[in-house]
Amino acid sequence: MATQEHVLGTYGRAPIEIVRGEGSYLYDGTGKRYVDFCSGIATVSLGHANPVVTRALTQQAEKLMHCSNLYTIPQQEELAELIVREVVQLDGQIFFCNSGAEANDGIIKVARRFGHRHPASDGTPRYEVITFLKSFHGRTLGSMAATGQKKVQVEFDPLLVGFKYVEFNDIEALRVAVSKETCGILLEAVQGEGGVNPVQPEFLWAVAQLCKERDLLLMMDEVQCGFARCGKMMGWQAICPDLKPDLISCAKGMGGGFPMGCFWVSRRSIDEKGTSLCSIMDPGSHGSTFGGTPLACAVSLAVVREMVKQRLDERAARLGEVIKTTVEGWRLPCVETVRGLGLLRGVALVSSALKVPDGTTPAAYVNNLCREAGLLACPAGPDTLRLIPALTVPDDVLQEGLDILHKVLRNA
Repeated sequence: MATQEHVLGTYGRAPIEIVRGEGSYLYDGTGKRYVDFCSGIATVSLGHANPVVTRALTQQAEKLMHCSNLYTIPQQEELAELIVREVVQLDGQIFFCNSGAEANDGIIKVARRFGHRHPASDGTPRYEVITFLKSFHGRTLGSMAATGQKKVQVEFDPLLVGFKYVEFNDIEALRVAVSKETCGILLEAVQGEGGVNPVQPEFLWAVAQLCKERDLLLMMDEVQCGFARCGKMMGWQAICPDLKPDLISCAKGMGGGFPMGCFWVSRRSIDEKGTSLCSIMDPGSHGSTFGGTPLACAVSLAVVREMVKQRLDERAARLGEVIKTTVEGWRLPCVETVRGLGLLRGVALVSSALKVPDGTTPAAYVNNLCREAGLLACPAGPDTLRLIPALTVPDDVLQEGLDILHKVLRNA
């Protein structure tokens, strides 16, 4: 296996070298095959080496990969229209970037500009965004400050000011937290990194109502939940289908493994003059050298069209229930429950029923055993194993992976 002598050690890497992928399988340098229930952390939405993705990438690369946003890029408008009409299904505009962290930084900027245009009653700008404990919004300085997990913020202080964290699904705590400086509330439909914790429908509706009452922006982080992952095209649609967010951040699955992100801004009116929210971001207010290149947009177009054509949101909903009923049906003492939506699932582990060695967590321990047995998953916090296979995972491969998991948990 290749050394990592010249690569910065910011990842706790597994001791395998992945060299090839095909559908929902990955192969290491020794030729060993793994069932992939990680899918690039929910990015390889159509599986590895999907011909639809490969064809779009190679055909566009032969024409034009990059030209900068100094010029009109036709693929951007085509992709933006597809996302607005078929994914978000609400009127608005799209900004293209390269990652979920960038997308979250973008909607934080929009919220702050909104807070300047709609200041507090004493005329001071509003700048504060409320997020939630166990949330994860990225590792840039802005998105890290928005993340409600201290472990990602260690020794990076002073953090960007203007964030407040409250308990997830606790509306009373949220009401108390709103101050005259608050301009928006940012949350995930399912907290993927924080333990695969879905938002409760009544809480999400209460958040939306609070935003209306206090003139706040409702900001949805759909980086991991969006693009058919949770059984609908957007995660919040699987929980409160009539919800109307103001800002949405997206990435991961929309590129099918190619780096791609975006954020959506509502076109709704924000004052009596009829000013639309998206209009407050004028030329020079935001930018990205590599955001929305012809190559990235061509790939994402192919991916999203395939999601829509194959109704992969419905497929994710069906297979997600297979995972839940199968794993909970084993009635193993080490499994507390299966949380999540669609094909974003978390197996909540009971530490006392596992032979966890000192110095590790139940999730890391089980994840390592799964890898050794030929199944790739990933932890979501200390006590939850995350299962996020490709949206196109064949039924028999899904069962193959679950059989491996069953054997691992039975002997763990």
